[in-house]
Amino acid sequence: MQYRKFGKTGVEVSALGFGAMRLPVTDPTDNKSIDEKEAIRMIRNAIDHGVNYVDTAYPYHGGLSEVLVGKAMQDGYREKAMIATKLPVWMVKEEADFDRMLNEQLEKLQTDYVDFYLLHALNKDRWNTVEDCHLLKKMKEAKDDGRIRFAGFSFHDDLETFKKIVDSYDWDFCQIQFNYINLDYQAGMEGLRYAASKGLAVVIMEPLLGGKLAVPPVQVQKALPDTKTPVEWALDFLWNLPEVSLILSGMSTMQQTQDNLTYADRSHIGMLSEDDVEMLKKAKHIYDTMAIVPCTKCAYCMPCPFGLDIPKTFEAYNQTATKGMDIAKELYATLEKKADACKKCHHCEKECPQNIPISQVMTDIVKVFS
Repeated sequence: MQYRKFGKTGVEVSALGFGAMRLPVTDPTDNKSIDEKEAIRMIRNAIDHGVNYVDTAYPYHGGLSEVLVGKAMQDGYREKAMIATKLPVWMVKEEADFDRMLNEQLEKLQTDYVDFYLLHALNKDRWNTVEDCHLLKKMKEAKDDGRIRFAGFSFHDDLETFKKIVDSYDWDFCQIQFNYINLDYQAGMEGLRYAASKGLAVVIMEPLLGGKLAVPPVQVQKALPDTKTPVEWALDFLWNLPEVSLILSGMSTMQQTQDNLTYADRSHIGMLSEDDVEMLKKAKHIYDTMAIVPCTKCAYCMPCPFGLDIPKTFEAYNQTATKGMDIAKELYATLEKKADACKKCHHCEKECPQNIPISQVMTDIVKVFS
């Protein structure tokens, strides 16, 4: 395993971090049905092969991801790896909620402290909650009393907001969505370099764009040399950059875990040639001309109160561009509730980290498939 400096913290982290957002489940329709035995086996296998950063969050897998990670870190694994988890800022109504939820998380994780604690999915509106509920003060108190070691935030909004948040506190690290497609999206390349210039470690989430870069559209795949898999090209793009401290991968199978460990073992800064970088720019251009909805299947929008499977509906819609109308219609036909079941309640839009105007897109989807 290769290791990298984690900003100004003095800590070294594995190039690959284990993301516990997409753990294996026994029932594909129930995100809470974690396959506990297999998930623990995967996490421990990753740690046995050098991974020392395991990332979870309060809402993942219906609140059960932290419980699973806590179990996986028993039997001496807590001493081998560090834990990152997140405060759901959207659930905070008053200052006291910080301590209540952090203490609950420590109990679920079966630990006295969290190594890396993040304010989860910050944007303009949630930054107001941070200020109104004095969450930065609470973060400092938790650092001072030893319940957390390092303070950070994850982010989904525009570059201006990102820079404002970076400059508002003495952060240890941040976490951004970034990949060879999202160069100018949200924090983007400029935000990555800005945070690193301030001494922050930068953790990368969605390196595969919710799996879209693992199995890219045929046109994109043709642009990628077959000397590496699409997954390896996507991860290598990130490991190539000196500003990237760690890549998080939400692994769902042991095969994914083993493949990613292999890729991480041979990773290093400057690993891509200029021709490789140019090739990925061309792949991005192809993808950008085909993409319709930037959904990463994070499922923060779920459950829909009217029974829609929003990520799968978007997947069918995107397939009209990437795989053709016939294949898209086949997937759309499997949906129990179609796009016309959307009542435009806007509940999902408040939760979407990609800021997709879901209710309007549903109207567009009805027209396309009618």
